[in-house]
Amino acid sequence: MAEKLQTIVTQISQITAEFQRELAGAESRNDAEQLKLKYLSRKGPIQNLFGLLGTLDNQDRPQAGAELNRLKADVQKAIDAKIESFYVETASIESFDPSLPGQDWPVGGIHPLMVVMDEIKQVFAGMGFRIEEGNEIETDYHNFEALNIPPHHPSRDMHDTFYLGGKYLLRTHTSPVQIHVMESQKPPIRMIAPGKCYRKDTPDASHSPMFHQVEGLCVDKGVSFADLKGVVQAFALKMFGRDVKVRFRPGFFPFTEPSAEYDFSCFCKGKGCRVCKNTGWLEISGAGMVDPAVFGFVDYDPKIYSGYAFGMGVERIAMLKYEIPDIRIIYENDLRFLEQF
Repeated sequence: MAEKLQTIVTQISQITAEFQRELAGAESRNDAEQLKLKYLSRKGPIQNLFGLLGTLDNQDRPQAGAELNRLKADVQKAIDAKIESFYVETASIESFDPSLPGQDWPVGGIHPLMVVMDEIKQVFAGMGFRIEEGNEIETDYHNFEALNIPPHHPSRDMHDTFYLGGKYLLRTHTSPVQIHVMESQKPPIRMIAPGKCYRKDTPDASHSPMFHQVEGLCVDKGVSFADLKGVVQAFALKMFGRDVKVRFRPGFFPFTEPSAEYDFSCFCKGKGCRVCKNTGWLEISGAGMVDPAVFGFVDYDPKIYSGYAFGMGVERIAMLKYEIPDIRIIYENDLRFLEQF
């Protein structure tokens, strides 16, 4: 090996040993930064060795250049790692104060409407009702005709339906689930059908174009209107306590006969408010004995079986339970409202 090349190789070994010793003794970021200035600056020992490359023979210059580049890269990498280690250690120590309280991260909750829906399911499940679900897109047959509502029946006007073209529509109630269940099995049947419904209602304090219903059905031998009244009253007492009052009013529905509408006493205690329209009562839904004509669509013998059906709006139940004055508040996603639950 040529003498000048040997001199550079020896100096590279000396610089490497000295650098490693000083790096091991660095106790702060500032110490590491000073090493960087010492070894990698324009006037540092490594750069000085690069200045000697021009004095080497042509055949020795590539080897010396490669060794110097390797040294420079190793020093740079080692210093960067040392600085990073001080940064991580300092950041973890400086940012942690054990005397401070823990950080409170926001936690989501169940929407009050779904809380009420779950409570309704639990109440009826406790009375032996099975939970059935169905499609939100229904056929005209299952939503209307099989419920004894033919195409030109005036009661269809009450539903103000979203039609999807052809025979399909967004269901206006969850009663079609009752038809599907009766088509698939024979009595006895004891079920509720919870879910979303859709009507072209103009939003106001007690109406929404999208809402939730729970409809119930019981079919067996010897079922009477007294059974229906008992189930509705038992539900009201379970949901609202002993102070709630229930009243039944004569009504008309094509799929029940006799039919009734039932109301629960409003949370205003009879004083009158815009939710109950100053009557002291909030209409929940309709009910009645299943019309024999409906049994004809599902091949049940009305001489053997009888049944009752009822419905309720989940939003109405939630408004009563939590004293919500306007149904629109439920859908506004205002955290000031939702965080109360």
